[in-house]
Amino acid sequence: MTTTAPAPPGWLPLLPAGSYAGRSRKLVLRSATASRSTWLAFVSGFFEPVFYLIAMGQGLGSLVGTLPGPDGSPIGYAAFIAPGLLAASAMNGAVFDSTFNVFFRLKYARLYDAVLATPLGPVDVALGEICWALIRGGLYSLAFLSVMAAFGLLISPWALLALPAALVIAFAFAAVGMAATTFMRSWQDFDLVTLVVLPMFLFSTTFYPLTVYPRWLQIVVECLPLYHAVELMRGLTTGVLGLGMLGDLAYFAVMIVIGLAVASRRIGTLLLK
Repeated sequence: MTTTAPAPPGWLPLLPAGSYAGRSRKLVLRSATASRSTWLAFVSGFFEPVFYLIAMGQGLGSLVGTLPGPDGSPIGYAAFIAPGLLAASAMNGAVFDSTFNVFFRLKYARLYDAVLATPLGPVDVALGEICWALIRGGLYSLAFLSVMAAFGLLISPWALLALPAALVIAFAFAAVGMAATTFMRSWQDFDLVTLVVLPMFLFSTTFYPLTVYPRWLQIVVECLPLYHAVELMRGLTTGVLGLGMLGDLAYFAVMIVIGLAVASRRIGTLLLK
């Protein structure tokens, strides 16, 4: 008769130890434990979109008035920008954890060299780090949803699906962020992260509708991942659903598959050569 030792307690569901999910869970638990000593930096990312919502939605919103919603009907400016800030919360939490933190563990702490000396492989490393970035982005989104509810900006029962949608968005950005990090050579390369994230935040219809752009620029904006995140969130929080949302989800599914494949391959190339 054989016996199986009980798995260590944790706040994540228990998973078969031999599966990718079961093995990568150990890295997620490690990140959760390490974040206890840096909890202030962890929670600070929640406040930026809240400040934008108060300053832009309540301040500038009193001058702007209303804007056309997803179905063309007018909605308040705060209700217009809040879904965009929610999508940005998911993106920021996922991107910055899967880039800066992963780069430090990869190049300086040499954490993954030690991890790959265990039964865990490159796919487990990629999944574990991406899942932790997903959790961080999801927590930011949940907190911001609570703020939106307090301000009365959740005007449809479909807003209940905004959190699962935020998790998909965070997963996609985390996967691509980690894949990009494996190509970084120094901290100076992270200027490129800001160069990509900041224009997306400003121009992906977060603060104004797509119609303000000329048609050629509209096409460029429609190719940006944050635009699809904003459209998905805006439709859910206002209750205006359409088949285009399936296209948004498909866009993020492609990001997840490509990001995870590139990240796991690159980690194997960098550390197992």
